Amino acid sequence: MVNWKFSKVITANALHEGDVVYLTKKGTWTSRLQLAHVFRIATEAEKKLYAARLKADQVVDVYLADVRRNDGEITPVHFRENFRQTGPSNYFHGKQNEI
Repeated sequence: MVNWKFSKVITANALHEGDVVYLTKKGTWTSRLQLAHVFRIATEAEKKLYAARLKADQVVDVYLADVRRNDGEITPVHFRENFRQTGPSNYFHGKQNEI
């Protein structure tokens, strides 16, 4: 069994919109990280990852991303995942404008 330093979520990009999405416990996609299913067991995550990659009509670039829980809130471990959530940082538009 693999021991992870961090918990994981399954993330991808929505095929048509390009938005960052996360797999929920129900197997649907959401743009809200707080609704993502957090995996702590490698075998469970790998099974769900395989199934998610078969949804090529919905998402692309499906992978596991490291997360941690801080006071009950799910937060990305790596800068890349923070950046993916907010989009380009050169000016406010789209998602950045909503923050």
